[in-house]
Amino acid sequence: MIRPALEQGLAEMGMSLSEECLQSCELFAVELKKWNLKVNLTSIIKDADVAVKHIIDSLVFARCVNDGDYLLDIGSGAGVPAIPLKIARPAVRVVSVDAVGKKILFQRHIARLLALQDFEAVHSRIENLHSSHGNRFDVITSRAFSRLDTFVVLAAPLLKSGGRIIAMKGPQVDGELGRDAEGLRSLGFEINAVDLYSLPMDKGERSLVTVTAVNAHQ
Repeated sequence: MIRPALEQGLAEMGMSLSEECLQSCELFAVELKKWNLKVNLTSIIKDADVAVKHIIDSLVFARCVNDGDYLLDIGSGAGVPAIPLKIARPAVRVVSVDAVGKKILFQRHIARLLALQDFEAVHSRIENLHSSHGNRFDVITSRAFSRLDTFVVLAAPLLKSGGRIIAMKGPQVDGELGRDAEGLRSLGFEINAVDLYSLPMDKGERSLVTVTAVNAHQ
């Protein structure tokens, strides 16, 4: 059962969801585990881990976006953080992109089940979106990239002027940020904020690294 772990994790984080959102998150988790028996979507399958590492971690990120934002999630896999974020923040417009077709099929299945509006799951490599979605997004996020500068190179052509790139990272980011800072500056970007947090139930440490253009004309 996903509900007890989800409720415990939310309580530990001082967060709350409506009953409707809780039911939607439960359905997402149930379908994820069901599909994962036949299609390899994720290695995270225990109820407590799904509740915390997929859903609650996404809800922490949801605090970083504003209603009406147009958000792109790159390399979204099974729909994380895109789907939990959309459940909790329905006024955020979301495009979720992944190069693996079966993962996008799962996301579209969930979108139909939950009747998600303004949610698009796109089967594509991110480079192929540059011509169709250039300079459109207020926020671009990803958990898929090991190097921050690689993420920024791919995301930058899709970012609206004044927009933000947010990388979801583990706790050991200091060395990486120091290494990448000069490369980011050469691209016209800089690290704007690093927010560290702990997941509930001792499930690990995370960080959100926000990158913005050095000035609005970049």
